Amino acid sequence: MHTTHRFLLPRLSFMMFLQFFIWGAWYVAIAVYMRAEGMAGLTHWPFTVFPVAAIVAPFFLGLVADRYFPSEKVFGSLHILGGITMFIIPSTTANPVLFILMLLLFSLFYTPTMGLANSLSFHNIESQENQFPKIRVFGTIGWIVAGLLISFVLAGLTDLTVEATPIPLYTSGAASLLLGLYSFTLPHTPPPARGDVVSIRSIIGLDALDHLGSKPFWIFIISSFLICIPLAAYFNFTQLFLEDTGFENIAATQSIGQMSEVIFMLLIPFFFRRLGVKWMLGVGMLAWVVRYLLFAMAAPDEIVWMILVGVALHGICFDFFFVTGQIYVDKKSTSKVRGQAQGFLVLVTYGLGMLIGAQVAGNIYRGFLGDQETLALEQWVNFWIIPAVVALIVFIFFVFTFHDKVDNKSGNQQKNG
Repeated sequence: MHTTHRFLLPRLSFMMFLQFFIWGAWYVAIAVYMRAEGMAGLTHWPFTVFPVAAIVAPFFLGLVADRYFPSEKVFGSLHILGGITMFIIPSTTANPVLFILMLLLFSLFYTPTMGLANSLSFHNIESQENQFPKIRVFGTIGWIVAGLLISFVLAGLTDLTVEATPIPLYTSGAASLLLGLYSFTLPHTPPPARGDVVSIRSIIGLDALDHLGSKPFWIFIISSFLICIPLAAYFNFTQLFLEDTGFENIAATQSIGQMSEVIFMLLIPFFFRRLGVKWMLGVGMLAWVVRYLLFAMAAPDEIVWMILVGVALHGICFDFFFVTGQIYVDKKSTSKVRGQAQGFLVLVTYGLGMLIGAQVAGNIYRGFLGDQETLALEQWVNFWIIPAVVALIVFIFFVFTFHDKVDNKSGNQQKNG
């Protein structure tokens, strides 16, 4: 490794740690905070504006970051702007519309940095397959530390239910400013697409479909989009469900899912060799069904172990589906369309799927809520059954229609049916 890249992996790992610390600090507490501020019927909106920003992000990256400016400078500037925005957001709670719009503004600054963090890493390392997982796992650790810091450290210092206060937002904003400043110390990463012709098709990944548009790939994309609709219910409403079933350290409790994610991320190569793409994805989808059924069964009697197991399934739910999906797309891609293909997958899943899912879940929740402040425990049963059934239908569709075997050691595809 070059002397100019001394301590490169630790530097990139710290970048990834802060990247996901920022997200985890506010994302797992925002619904509780909104309910405490009298916005109980609007808690699905933060989880709507974030996917909207994820849809916009590829346009920003394709038109600006990839063509005109060094990646580390764009990355740092966006995080500084995001940090400033996050510090302003708590002052807008008296105006719910402004509050949501400010969260949208923050998300517009943050979501492009998700792709930029990956780009910065891939550009400066020598072996993506061996080195990137070691960098990326620090992102998950960052999310875990954020949850533990909020629920235990800050709660102990303030003697407050921190999730119901603006403290998580201020914590996120401070970390964003720190990462913004730190980014300017990262290795110079020139714009990867300087001089390329600007094309909306290439920006959103449609050009990549000319190379990838086989029947199995389309079934994978359709299934990924559909499964993200019921998945949104977890990200939207688990924190309120935990509060209603008697949990106090909500952010820390949800971080159990990220602890599980670390374990299963390291086990992906083992399972990939034995299960292959189809059953890795299938098991990931089925885990969401099991998670929601556990929540539904646990709700009436507040059965703690069932809820904790449901949260801990996140390693299988997330890694087996999202990470395996990224690996599948990478192995189906050529080097020319790899970035476009990954961008298209993010657009379909984190963007369109989560956007529709957030609105569907929000309307179902409001339908159950009515004039109440919180759902009764029996209502939570019916609430969780709905995404469980939808996820099960998508799982069945995928298992019976997807036939494509990918060599786990190379990018070659072997058709299987």
